[in-house]
Amino acid sequence: MRSPGLTLSWLLRVLLLVTLPSAPGIAFGLSVAFINPGKTAEPYWTMANEVMQQAAASLDVELEILTTERDYLAQISLIEELGQRSAESRPDYLIIAAEKSMLPGQLEAADAAGIPVFLAFNSALGDREKVGYPRQRFSLWLGSLTPDAEEGGYLAARALISHAIKALPDDSSLGMIALAGDRSTHTSRQRNQGLLRALEEFPQVTLHQQVYADWSYGKALGQSTHLLRRYPQAQLVWSANDLQAFAVIEAIHASGRVPGKDVFVSAVNATEAALEHVLSGELTALTGGHHMAGAWAIVLLYDYHHGLDFIDNSGNGELQYSMFSLIEQPSARYLLERRRQGRSLDFCPYSRACNPARDQYDFSFNRWLDIQ
Repeated sequence: MRSPGLTLSWLLRVLLLVTLPSAPGIAFGLSVAFINPGKTAEPYWTMANEVMQQAAASLDVELEILTTERDYLAQISLIEELGQRSAESRPDYLIIAAEKSMLPGQLEAADAAGIPVFLAFNSALGDREKVGYPRQRFSLWLGSLTPDAEEGGYLAARALISHAIKALPDDSSLGMIALAGDRSTHTSRQRNQGLLRALEEFPQVTLHQQVYADWSYGKALGQSTHLLRRYPQAQLVWSANDLQAFAVIEAIHASGRVPGKDVFVSAVNATEAALEHVLSGELTALTGGHHMAGAWAIVLLYDYHHGLDFIDNSGNGELQYSMFSLIEQPSARYLLERRRQGRSLDFCPYSRACNPARDQYDFSFNRWLDIQ
């Protein structure tokens, strides 16, 4: 059902009710709303939406996706509009991503609306003083699930540098330009930490300059065009996401050089376009798998709804899992082929409610490959 206050540009209603084999005695029928902080056509968030829809369908969950179109204040106002619905029309649970330091406002809005809320994709660390911990100051804040973002930045940087060392003459000096995401999101800061960790392992690499492109293709294009002119000796460009890396590749072409030969580029986010760039050789290093965080959050909420509280299993309401892996050409080819087949994914095998014998969750990249 759509609240009268939600415009069509913000609202994607997804009702995927597919009954799959389940454990005896499990009663279905819960509903979840996801406040997507991205844009409707943004590749990463489109991919996250799709896999959440697959998880919801396989667990018989009614999923509603509300997209902010990068209006960060809408992360709060959309929750407020959910709270204005009748009790019967509100979702049972809410998943948020809390970008641009919106977590305190989102938790306050969810508390006022009386909707249990779960944080996915990003961590609460940057807002700790304001929000505390799950189930304390905000009693309806159930917990969080965060990919290890430092790992994603580190793996991409290490693979980028290692490839360049092998590809270039032994006496080559290695210079790097880095295009980070934003300044405030915990995920962005952690990816940057991963980059710095890799640079510590390779002291022969000079980081000429790091800039913040706000995850934007347009902003990254202008910045990378300028930086490639300013540092013509730079042979490495580390990018915090795929869109920024695509802008870098365009800027390299415009400078008369060849990406993957004269200048090596890395990225994070295993979108279809990024996988294609890996196969073409224009992307030297790519990490991904973290887009699964929303789907795994649905699994956790499904189990919680059926009496299996993840906090009892982990001892901690704030969960962090390794979800990243380096995606080289064989994996990129495999993932593209499987995605294009359009096969439905069954998440029930990874639920403890569906499988009483399961005592641990596995939200790793390898698990992602298994269910593809």
